[in-house]
Amino acid sequence: MGAVFGTVLALGLPFVGGGGPSIGSPAYADEAVSTPVAATSRVATEGRTGNTAAAVAAVTFTTKSLITAPVVAGTSKTDSEHLAQKPVPKPIPVIVQSSGSGSSGTAARKAARVASGSGCPANVGGLPAGAPGRTSGGGVGGTTSGDIASFAQAFNAIRVANCLDPVPMANFHYDSCMEARLFWIAEDPSPDVNSAWGHSGTPRSDGLPAVGCDGNLAGGSGNTGATVAQKWWNSASHQKSLYRPTYSGSMSGVVICFAMVHGGLPNDGASFTRAAARWGGC
Repeated sequence: MGAVFGTVLALGLPFVGGGGPSIGSPAYADEAVSTPVAATSRVATEGRTGNTAAAVAAVTFTTKSLITAPVVAGTSKTDSEHLAQKPVPKPIPVIVQSSGSGSSGTAARKAARVASGSGCPANVGGLPAGAPGRTSGGGVGGTTSGDIASFAQAFNAIRVANCLDPVPMANFHYDSCMEARLFWIAEDPSPDVNSAWGHSGTPRSDGLPAVGCDGNLAGGSGNTGATVAQKWWNSASHQKSLYRPTYSGSMSGVVICFAMVHGGLPNDGASFTRAAARWGGC
């Protein structure tokens, strides 16, 4: 659900103000076809209405055993369930073996590298700049440095496992504008966690006007920066929007924006998180 700033967004969902790119400048450089994905799946947490039985196992990331799309059957072709927005339970360590993905072009990229006499790119080290870890007026916890570091490391691990160049760590940015939107969603007073969950134009139960900026969304209990990075890769449409497998430009100019909030009203626990990310200028 990445944000494309132009005169019209796919699905007719306009973005609103804040720290994102100005109206008319693309949030997703060079790939206008990578449009936001409609928030069709519901989030869930214990003790609240709106719970669903569906869950996606969390993933433990290592540098030796990395992740590709086929680990979730069917998502690479139909993306009918929008896995990037499904909740996950408390993370369970699962090692996912790397294998080529037809939909993401991994096998073709590896073959091209071999034919040219080179191998797939290596990962990069370091950490991204931190995040303030602020708290909203309603007591919802904001993005922490650990959140963005976990996301950035997993994001690049997934890219190099699929023969894609990593993004420089300095190019992962905390986005206060997307965080403001997540705070607005999390502070909806409705006991239904799905109230206000979605893109621009989704109402809040108390009628309070939306604030902040839209992006690819992921939410549920037990999410971390790493698990949402994996969920966005596993969803074909989110993968296209956020990872840009066909992008062939220099990664030095790519910026990945990220925000995550912890808890919510009226009684979400701190383990219930909502995250947003997009490819583009923050």
